[in-house]
Amino acid sequence: MKELLSIQRLSVSFEENNFAVRDISFSLQDGEFVVLLGSSGAGKSTLLRSLNGLVQPCSGSIRSRHHGEISASTNRQLRAHRRDTAMVFQQHQLIDRLSVLDNVLMGRLGYHSFLRSQSDRQKALSALERVGLIDKALARVKDLSGGQQQRVGIARALVQEPRLILADEPIASLDPESSVQILSLLKDICQRDRIAVLVSLHQVEFARQFADRIIGMAAGRI
Repeated sequence: MKELLSIQRLSVSFEENNFAVRDISFSLQDGEFVVLLGSSGAGKSTLLRSLNGLVQPCSGSIRSRHHGEISASTNRQLRAHRRDTAMVFQQHQLIDRLSVLDNVLMGRLGYHSFLRSQSDRQKALSALERVGLIDKALARVKDLSGGQQQRVGIARALVQEPRLILADEPIASLDPESSVQILSLLKDICQRDRIAVLVSLHQVEFARQFADRIIGMAAGRI
């Protein structure tokens, strides 16, 4: 496996001398399923958001094999890195009033704004079929269960055609059966598509069941 992303001595502080993430170093490989394991407040979400530029580190570096230094990148480099880095959120971050298909198509915005081609639509439908929701394509998101909404979020990430998926506590509000379905789906995408997946969890049993590698976090440190 080749190194996809290298994180060196990364720190994030929202107040002076109050670090949410401190001196973090690790790397991610192509096609690797890695779990960030830790309790609430350990810094997992902040770390994930710093890896695609949603949170600005105060020190350290994030280096992509494809786009170079991200934390000191130009806007063009950052946009390209974000296009290659899909997010799956704990609270889904879907637009309730829109259809499932329209929400999935949001994953194509990094390529050409609001213009949608027939090719984009086909990619979205294929992604929905893969997550088992093709029959819900025209349904409104608000009418779906929590587990189904999270699968829409995964389809949106998949249609982005990323090299890396960051999943922030994707099973926090789900029952055990739905949790296994979501993690199995992410693991399948990782293995079949050779997409690296970095997922934050606080359940040790799921981390042991699914992870290729576990990175433990506490108080902002590994």
